[in-house]
Amino acid sequence: MGPILPLSFILSGKNGLIRKVAEGENVRNRLTAMGFVSGEVIKVLRNDHCGPLIISILDSRIAIGRGMARKILVEELGQEDSKNQHNSAISQ
Repeated sequence: MGPILPLSFILSGKNGLIRKVAEGENVRNRLTAMGFVSGEVIKVLRNDHCGPLIISILDSRIAIGRGMARKILVEELGQEDSKNQHNSAISQ
């Protein structure tokens, strides 16, 4: 298990497991509607450390602003961890 970091810190090409979403009700509802829920596996497609991040989640690509990305806490997954999480999600 890796450290839990804001999504905005995860580098391009890396996978992560969402551990916690922001406290504010409006922000949490908006992120939940886009699929950003605890336990979901994401992949950072682009993080240039300025401007929005491009995230792959639930077979979709979503652009998310850096401020909102800081409100999503993610555990960075290694390649093997990502496969295990994906397989366990499919079997449920």
